[in-house]
Amino acid sequence: MSAGDGWVVVGLDNGGNKNNATVLDASGRFLVSELIETPSRVTEGPDVALAALELTFDDVLARAAIPRARVRAVGLDTPGPASAQGVISSRGSTNFSHPGWRNFDFRGALEGRLGLPVVYNNDGNAAALYAHYQLFGPLAPQRASVSAIIGTGFGGGVIEKGQVIKGAAGFAGELGHVHIPLHGLIEPDQPLPHCNCGFTGDAESIASLTGIEKNLLPYWLSRYPTHELKRESIAKAAKRVRGLGEAGDPMALAIFEQQAKAVGRLFTIAANFTDPDAYFLGGGVVEAAPHFREWFLARVRESTTLREEQLKVARLEVVPDLDMAGARGAAIAALETIHER
Repeated sequence: MSAGDGWVVVGLDNGGNKNNATVLDASGRFLVSELIETPSRVTEGPDVALAALELTFDDVLARAAIPRARVRAVGLDTPGPASAQGVISSRGSTNFSHPGWRNFDFRGALEGRLGLPVVYNNDGNAAALYAHYQLFGPLAPQRASVSAIIGTGFGGGVIEKGQVIKGAAGFAGELGHVHIPLHGLIEPDQPLPHCNCGFTGDAESIASLTGIEKNLLPYWLSRYPTHELKRESIAKAAKRVRGLGEAGDPMALAIFEQQAKAVGRLFTIAANFTDPDAYFLGGGVVEAAPHFREWFLARVRESTTLREEQLKVARLEVVPDLDMAGARGAAIAALETIHER
């Protein structure tokens, strides 16, 4: 998998449990086709995690048969919240709960450790950038897209003319924390959904695993008092909802119906705010069985209100290669930075 004598960039995707990595050459060709994962060790604090990330860096270069001297830059993505410059929030986060992460300059520390320029994005932005370039190819710099990625939380990214929109403080594209209309979405007797961020009625409070566990499942179990999930702890039960949805369980489908409506209403807001060429959806719900994925996507479409003119040009797509999308998007961001110089 050698790329001759040309320079390359490396993409590093740092997660709560695993690091993923890839190598991208100057022409935009990925030199690693498979998923490369190593332990991230972020729960042990910055020093241990940085050493683990450097091991990931060296490992992916070895797999691609590329010496360090040919690396021009590194793209890094991490979960948020973090600033546009890669400084972890002063309050920490789910993934960065170790006290040493608070206000930690992750980008700067990795740059110093590797002795290479490091370009930072949050994980939602990196995945969104990869999806954008995969769909539009050479036309990517002329197109706009919005990506929603549903997992434990609700990540996202906004791309305009091929560039990630980060905002003044780095929090642009935090689509999970956009408030959405709840009328007609939740049941008349259903409690208002609360998000861990402190908001009430944002997208993440409904369309996320945390939203299922904290808000949706407790209510729907009260409507289905003899349901088999009543015998489980709420945390374990929440993780089983997708499988039950794939099997056609009525309660699980009611939960995912609400999630699809939430995503559709979020995309409706985006349609009137950024008017993108494409809307991307990623996460476990679209990595499910094909029949369930198509069912969910159809309900997202039904809940997304676009104008006639927008319907003619906009597309709803699935984020491709989601396990590798973060590292690949991080690498694309690093490559674009070099091309801009």
